[in-house]
Formats: sequence, structure tokens, C-alpha cells
Amino acid sequence: MTPATLAEVPTPALIVDVAALDRNIARMARFFAEGACRLRPHVKAHKTPAIARRQLAAGSCAGLTCATVLEAEAVAGFCDDLLIANEIVSADKCLRAAALAGSRRVTVAVDSHEGIDALAAAARAAGVTLGVLVDLDVGQMRCGVLPGAPALALAARAAAAPGLELRGVMGYEGHVQPVRDRAERTAQAQRAMAALVGTAAQLRAAGLPCGIVSAGGTGTFDISGRVPGVTEIQAGSYALMDTDYGDVGVPFEQAFFVLGTVVSRPAADRCVADAGHKSATKDHSLPRVHGIDGATVTSLNDEHATIAIPPGSRVRIGDRVRLVPSHTDPTVNLHDAFYAFEGERIVDVWPVSARGYGRA
Repeated sequence: MTPATLAEVPTPALIVDVAALDRNIARMARFFAEGACRLRPHVKAHKTPAIARRQLAAGSCAGLTCATVLEAEAVAGFCDDLLIANEIVSADKCLRAAALAGSRRVTVAVDSHEGIDALAAAARAAGVTLGVLVDLDVGQMRCGVLPGAPALALAARAAAAPGLELRGVMGYEGHVQPVRDRAERTAQAQRAMAALVGTAAQLRAAGLPCGIVSAGGTGTFDISGRVPGVTEIQAGSYALMDTDYGDVGVPFEQAFFVLGTVVSRPAADRCVADAGHKSATKDHSLPRVHGIDGATVTSLNDEHATIAIPPGSRVRIGDRVRLVPSHTDPTVNLHDAFYAFEGERIVDVWPVSARGYGRA
């Protein structure tokens, strides 16, 4: 039975403020409605079809971005333009991507001959055409071929591969997203975009198709999204937010929390909640406490969050505590569902349908 109020939600739990979520989605949609670049919201941040539907309904979207084939499968029923912004090379995943391309436009990132060959074989086996974007390393030093000549050579191979359609380039300036200083973040993002847009121009000069130039994230949406030649931005965390992006200063509200219950008050300056790192990750930092002035999470164990509380605090056993995660994507991945709330009332339960890696 669905709980009626936040007080009835079994903890630990993932909760989302519907009004704040919708304001974030609307704000991002308005930004992209005013320029030539489009938004392609990244599903990996929330992995939740109900949220993806709201993002598409808000407008200004070129389609959806996914990190895994599972994410693409979870949203394929209501989105006809999907980008898997990640390299997939195993035969089973390539075949699943090809199966999706039978009834919608599917594009996949590539940065190797092996990736091109695997996708092409799957596309031919399924009798479909898969689109590809050449993934460039624009400074993050993760995946991606180098800009310029190496990217041009890979693009030519992709364009010649039966079953594939070269659609352009992508480059994620992930190393820039957490830069706190706005001027420095702008300078670094513009350097990354210069390499991306410059390579796109080289492809076109060589007679290769390059209609898509895809980039960006929540930390650079209004920087990279205004660089001439960039056609779409893959922002995702803006919808829910976390302390890491909050510290960057992007103009979005905190919309989701991990809800816990105080299960122990062993000292005047300490309480313990039942929301440990099995319900909130601590890879970017410990979560923060929402709504209790002066309270600080001092440690996360498997089942427990230990919270330092100020003198005179009236926190009692049984009270509910909201933790603000430091990193949206992996925290959401720990939960089966969001409890969507308005005020104190639960208005819906949204399955996190694309969580996990069993079929990713």
C-alpha cells in the first residue's frame, strides 16, 4: 500500500519534491528555448521514466541521453530519439541497441575500430541502421579519440561501415563540471568546445556528415550551450541536484533527498539515522542535513548516518531526517523507487526502472 504522507514512508527512502523538480525542468527548458542549441536530458542522473517524461513534456529537447542500453530500453516506449553517450562493444549490448533502432532513431558513441565493427555487425544482423557519434577526448582523459586527425580517421571508418550512419561528434567536458570559479569554468569549457567544434568543421570539410555536435552537463549548460556550433547539451543532474552541483552555483533547486529516521540519540550532541551508505553514496563527500540548523553528518556506515547536532537540539528518536546527497546518479542507483511528494503528502511512487547493472 502506498503511504499517504512522508511520515508513513518506510526509511531509508528516496523522496522527490515534485514542485521543485518541475521548476528545475522548466527553468532548463526555458534556457534552451531561447537559443539554437537543444537540450538532450541525461537519463543516467535519475534512471526514472516518470522524470524523463516530464523533461520531454517541458519542450526544447532533441531527445534523451542514456549511459547504458538498459536506460535506453527503459525510456524507449515514449522517446523516438535516443543517444547512448557511451561506448558499447559487447555483442549482446550492440544487438540490444540495434533492436531499439528498429522503431526509433538510436545513436551510439564510438571511439575505436572495434566499437565501430561491433555496432555495424549488430546493425546488419538486425536489418537496421544505427547512428554513431565519434566521441572526442576534450580534456577529461576518459574515453574518446583525440580531436583533429585521429577523430577524422575514425569518422571516415564509421561513415564507410555498412549498417552505420555517421551523425557527428560528441565531447564531454566532465573535468570542467565541478570547477567552482565561474570565470575559470567558462575558460576551460570554451577551450574544450573549441576542440570539439573545430573537429566538427574538419569532418565537414572532408565531406563527412556532422549534423550533431553534442556536449555539456549541468555545470556548463549555459556556457557550452551558447558556443556557436554546439547543437545539443547532455545535462542531467539539474533536475534533482546534489551538494556538489549546488556548490558549483548552478541555478537549480535541491529537489530530492534521502529520508531517514532517527533510531538512536546516544549523546546530547549526537543522533543516528537509519540512512547509511547503502542508501546514499559518499564518493563526492558526505551528505548534508536538510532542515536542522547546525547539524552535520560525521560518518556513514552501512546502515547508519551519524549526525552531530548543536546544543539544545530537540531531535528525538523517531524523528525524520532529510539528507542531501553529494552525488545524484549513484545515490539514485541504490533505490528501487522515488516517493514523490507535495508538502507532506505522497502523490505518487516512481520506479527507478533503469537502476543497477544486471542488464545494463
